[in-house]
Amino acid sequence: INTESDSEVLLNVFAHELEKSTRGVQLQPEDVFTAVKQVHRRVRGSYAVIAMIAGHGVLAFRDPYGIRPLSVGKGKDGTWMVASESVTLEGTGHQFDRHVAPGEAVFIDLQGQLHSRQCADNPKLFPCIFEYVYLARPDSVLDGISVYQARLNLGETLAKRVVSTVPPSEIDVIIPIPESSRPSATQLAHLLGIPYREGFVKNRYVGRTFIMPGQGVRKKSVRQKLNVIASEFKGRNVMLVDDSIVRGTTSREIVQMARDAGARKVYLASAAPPVRYPNVYGIDMPTSSELVAHGRTVEEIREVIGCDALIYQDVEGMKRAIGSLNPNLDGFDASCFDGVYVTGDINVEDIARINEARIGQEDPLEDDTSRLALPNAQEA
Repeated sequence: INTESDSEVLLNVFAHELEKSTRGVQLQPEDVFTAVKQVHRRVRGSYAVIAMIAGHGVLAFRDPYGIRPLSVGKGKDGTWMVASESVTLEGTGHQFDRHVAPGEAVFIDLQGQLHSRQCADNPKLFPCIFEYVYLARPDSVLDGISVYQARLNLGETLAKRVVSTVPPSEIDVIIPIPESSRPSATQLAHLLGIPYREGFVKNRYVGRTFIMPGQGVRKKSVRQKLNVIASEFKGRNVMLVDDSIVRGTTSREIVQMARDAGARKVYLASAAPPVRYPNVYGIDMPTSSELVAHGRTVEEIREVIGCDALIYQDVEGMKRAIGSLNPNLDGFDASCFDGVYVTGDINVEDIARINEARIGQEDPLEDDTSRLALPNAQEA
């Protein structure tokens, strides 16, 4: 092993199994599928793999729980393309064909022939719910669910939570925090009959704040990344809508920016529930101690962020809002919200070990607690 990347581990496991299945004879599609079947038996976790087998073709396969998305498309010239999101296929002139099923492997040989096989013993479809909340582009369709429609639905369920916390008559304007929250914010504003306004202009040349090393860098980057349109805040009670609140740093800085722009009151609504648990399935989520919601009540989180009211989506409401768009799903991986890890092999000791591995990676001069704004293809 030459790196600390789990991709290299996965590659080595697959290469070992492929060598065992061929044993020096000419490689056939069935040999590839046999190797993938053994990978599924040896490896636990989430993965959507695309690999080129030199001199033979392209292989793609998805974990048995379908946690990460994978799609196949075909071009007018007969070429095949495999990608995580359907929008990638469309952008290259390929027409979406279908989603790769959980545990399925697809092999495209040098003649352009597509072979497929179910390689998992007991596949189930539990896609990561954070794909719909934040990660995926809104114009993508994942496992039969429009990401845009999913976010509209989240805004609809969020409206019921808002009404029970802040009377609509006390909200002058609803403003999204760019940009994954826009569909939820527009639906929220429509249902409550409150004006929707754009109050932040985004600098697209600044990366995602949650993956930046150290709270000081993250806080500074928020101001570099967003600029306020002061006229939308001055003298108003504003409700800011965000897709999620994780560390808390970004949220706190944005609330302060709204106050500096003259807002009378600043309410904050999250289209996702509190993020209380680390993610172990491919998202570089902070440790438990870095999550602003970990071990805190909603009121305590509100005090940390500094807003006048804080409204969260609830976990079951989120699952219903998105799950209603495809009743064929077996469920969701919503582990960062509910602490249930669908692969069934993650325990408290594993979380502690992961946390220990991250110790020292943060800026040692920073002791702030905070939020995140996870990685998103629409940022590219």
